[in-house]
Amino acid sequence: MALLLWLGSQLSSIWSNISILGVFLTVFTLLLDFMKRRKKWSRYPPGPASLPFIGTMFSINFHNPHHSFGQLQKKFGNIFSLQNCWTNLVVLNGYKTVKEALVHKSEDFADRPHFPIYEHMGYGKNSEGIVVARYGHVWKELRRFTLSTLRNFGMGKKSLEERVVEEAGFLCSEIKSKEGKSFDIHVPINNAVCNMICNIVFGDRFDYGDKTFKKLSQLFQNSLNEETGFLPQLLNVVPILVRIPGVPQKIFRAQKELMDFIDVVLDKHMKTWDPAYTRDMTDVFLKEMEKGKAAEENGFHYNNLRMVTMDLFTAGSETTSTTIRWALLYMLLHPEIQSKVQAEIDRVIGRERPPTMKDQASMPYTNAVIHEVQRCGDIVPVGVPHMTYRDTELQGFFIPKGTTVITNLSSVLKDETIWEKPNEFYPEHFLDAKGQFVKPEAFLPFSAGRRACPGEQLARMELFLFFTTLLQKFTFVLPEGQPRPRVDGHFAITRSPHPYLLQALPR
Repeated sequence: MALLLWLGSQLSSIWSNISILGVFLTVFTLLLDFMKRRKKWSRYPPGPASLPFIGTMFSINFHNPHHSFGQLQKKFGNIFSLQNCWTNLVVLNGYKTVKEALVHKSEDFADRPHFPIYEHMGYGKNSEGIVVARYGHVWKELRRFTLSTLRNFGMGKKSLEERVVEEAGFLCSEIKSKEGKSFDIHVPINNAVCNMICNIVFGDRFDYGDKTFKKLSQLFQNSLNEETGFLPQLLNVVPILVRIPGVPQKIFRAQKELMDFIDVVLDKHMKTWDPAYTRDMTDVFLKEMEKGKAAEENGFHYNNLRMVTMDLFTAGSETTSTTIRWALLYMLLHPEIQSKVQAEIDRVIGRERPPTMKDQASMPYTNAVIHEVQRCGDIVPVGVPHMTYRDTELQGFFIPKGTTVITNLSSVLKDETIWEKPNEFYPEHFLDAKGQFVKPEAFLPFSAGRRACPGEQLARMELFLFFTTLLQKFTFVLPEGQPRPRVDGHFAITRSPHPYLLQALPR
């Protein structure tokens, strides 16, 4: 009995010591983890002073965020931090910084933050399309599908090139109907480019006077304007506000109408679908949906069909049409450059034969002008926000997993260490001493890495063929007595020219 009592006391003592040791090890582990975290966070990027609740939101002009980022870059360097209420952000500036993040550490920065303001449109779990989708299996499947389908429908091939040339002809006819009178070219350009996406997604184009087409174009523009300013940013970081009944429907009315419009078009398309005959990208997606549960788990379901359609229209039409409008504005402001482009067109193509992509290699000056339009026009100055997929380091700074990251593409396209005249329209940025076309590595209007624009090749084709066709057929001049157009641009996700009038004189 005494032996049992003794053994019990010894076991109790051992258990007590083990418990003390366990507590010690737990505390030591937590303390070590805390010290490691504190050491990492001591290397978190600097930034402006943060106010209670609101964070640093008052430090940014959300109608011109790239300008605010430029000012903060001068004070804090190429990597600095912000705080939108409780959301941590890091802004990357300059070519070397952005390239290191998006190219050399592409997976670290491949994720996207959640955007609560899109929930009312149908974005949600596994229903995010390709632009704002989280980084993962479904996004990879949808991006792969989009790239392969665009290639199959002729991206970079003659069939699609012929469609662009045909559409450029319709655009020229529309411009010719103005009979040399002054007009705003915004709508005709937007219609022409939007028709290319309609061709790919729906297998058809619209006449420029079509009421449905006009409504579609207007809804796109209004939906972009709704995402600009302080309020949408606040709703993203305080998502409970989005769930107040009626708030999203009132604030994002055009976006809701646009999605309703897409639903109507898709419904009509599905009713006429014949699995044995593929008309367009929508038919290919519907065929994938027919494969059942496995396909659905890969993201091929109706909600993603409407999201991918929305993404293609938004990313595939607005950016290209805006670039062409900047191109014509720069031609108005630099008639000597317009004359040099036309001289090259006359020499290589002539005035009768439509241009082809094969001509591009023989037209270095025209090619340089188009690239300089993209650089100087700065169409997507801050890109779509990224999010860190894991804890990472960048140029000695610690950026934890789940941090929203803004790539300030404007600071890349106007990096003073790269470009000779970063704030001027200067096509020589893309020409060597012999007048041959060169493309500096810092030319990143389509972003880079895993989230680079999937429609880049299509956009390049459209820009070259539309621009050369327009300058082959017309000389664009400022109407007499019109003030010199502004070049500061209007920001609404994209940076577009302020409205301007021009005259198109047949050549």
